[in-house]
Amino acid sequence: MAKISRVRARQIFDSRGNPTIEAEIFSGSLSASAICPSGASTGTYEAYEKRDKTNKKYLGKSVFNAVKIINSKINKRLKGKNPHNQELIDSILINLDGTKQKKNLGANSILAVSLAVKKLSSKIKKIPLYKTFLVKKNFKLPYPMMNIINGGAHANNSLRIQEFMIRPDKAKSFSEAIRICYIIINNLRELIKKKGLSTSVGDEGGFAPMINSNEKALNLIVSAIKKSGFKNGKDVSICLDVAANELFKKKKYSIHSKNFISVDHSIIKYQKMIKKYKIKSIEDPFAENDWISWSKLTRSTKNIQIVGDDLYVTNLERLKKGFLNNSSNSILIKLNQIGTVSETLEVIKFAKIIGFNTIISHRSGDTEDTFIADLAVGTNSNQIKTGSLARSERVAKFNQLIRIEEDLGNKARMNKIR
Repeated sequence: MAKISRVRARQIFDSRGNPTIEAEIFSGSLSASAICPSGASTGTYEAYEKRDKTNKKYLGKSVFNAVKIINSKINKRLKGKNPHNQELIDSILINLDGTKQKKNLGANSILAVSLAVKKLSSKIKKIPLYKTFLVKKNFKLPYPMMNIINGGAHANNSLRIQEFMIRPDKAKSFSEAIRICYIIINNLRELIKKKGLSTSVGDEGGFAPMINSNEKALNLIVSAIKKSGFKNGKDVSICLDVAANELFKKKKYSIHSKNFISVDHSIIKYQKMIKKYKIKSIEDPFAENDWISWSKLTRSTKNIQIVGDDLYVTNLERLKKGFLNNSSNSILIKLNQIGTVSETLEVIKFAKIIGFNTIISHRSGDTEDTFIADLAVGTNSNQIKTGSLARSERVAKFNQLIRIEEDLGNKARMNKIR
């Protein structure tokens, strides 16, 4: 039986140039490593990220204490354990921490180890990582939700909405889905240039032009889709991540302009936007504790994917509440919001039971680690969010999905979006 012989960690850097943790797990002559990502637009209920706030050498963002915890406490507890027993290892990490939001060890410490253990198990078994999750056959590729214009906390412009995305709904293969996005992105670049605007990119690789209204961004995207020879709302759909936590004050929202307006007025504005631009998906349309407003929007829209991110933070308890409240019909899955592979899989299992779409997601501070690409296929998740066709930490996930599609050969199929 394989046994863990050593656990070690180091501080490395993410796509924003901020410190993060890489954990490495050893068993005999084999080892596997994994890196923990970090978000900018984060929910209150996310698992805790441990940083050295008093270490001014790294502006309070270093993770040396978290690394020390892995090299001492976690290393000691996991030595001799079976790397194939993911649930046992994750439960040891959870119990060693002992808090609801993993505030003692830090979710970044725990997750880096949990991911590395899963990778090591796959390596020892000599099977692809995507074949080690929930699905054992009939694997399906997710549709990419390609981030093409950045706003909000992910860019230095005046856009209210954080992410403007496209989803190539008519693509018959993942490779074709990427080709469609590639064409639209390049046409969008030319349209932005013609307006005399910058084609520099934001944290997640989407363009971040200095425009100040949602409509201007949406008009550019519609034009790019048309110029590329596709039909908006049919071949390609526009999807939004509002990140409304950042746009909420005193029970009012400034989603559609800098002016704060009521929930009912915000919903009317959403409905007009959905109709005009044929929008198919809206993520975090309201704040994380505004359950009633979520329910109002979900009930008032048809054939629209309403996605909970900050609302659920990949937490089973909050997902159950949202289901009972009819708050949404889809959930975004972010491993570092909850902190272990096992807990993440439990959330995905329940989401599938209740008929929710599951969307596997990166973070705005990400790395070259491609774990989420395998997770998306290994759980037959409908969609994946991993940024744009820019910045290698984003493209790495798309490239891994292309490899998986090739590995599946003629058995490769695209998933369905309910």
